[in-house]
Amino acid sequence: MANIKSAKKRILVNNAKADRNKAIKSGVKTAMKKVTVAIEANDKEAASAALLAATSAIDKASTKGVYHKNTASRKVSRLAAAVNKMA
Repeated sequence: MANIKSAKKRILVNNAKADRNKAIKSGVKTAMKKVTVAIEANDKEAASAALLAATSAIDKASTKGVYHKNTASRKVSRLAAAVNKMA
């Protein structure tokens, strides 16, 4: 355990940031899964709506620094390609 005051604060701050990042990543994964489920059900309307929501969640995560911009772009691209492939 840290003895120095600044080290104790770093531990607290890092834990708070880790929890925030974990929550954001979990939300992105849930949004992506909704798109996948809609694709598997062959529901084009639901897949398109879920894609819009997932894209928004991924972009917000990228803006907040949870995902690198290339990672976010790759996730969006793969989801969009999967939805477009349904047609």
